[in-house]
Amino acid sequence: MNLDLMRVIDKQFLETPFFGMRQMTWHLRNEGHLVNEKRIRRLMRLMGLMPIYQKPNTSRPAKGHMI
Repeated sequence: MNLDLMRVIDKQFLETPFFGMRQMTWHLRNEGHLVNEKRIRRLMRLMGLMPIYQKPNTSRPAKGHMI
C-alpha cells in the first residue's frame, strides 16, 4: 500500500514540485485515495521530497518609502 502511494506521490511531485504535504494530501484525496496528512508527511520525508517555494524578500526597500 505504501509503495503504491509513494509512486503516486513521486509522479505528482515531478509534475508539481511546489506541492507540500497539505496540497499533496488534498490532491490525493480528490483522486480517491484515503490518506491522512501525517501519513503523507511521513512518506514525503522518507522519500526526501521538499517542495520549492519563494522565500520572503525582506531586504528590498519599498518604492515609496523615504529613508
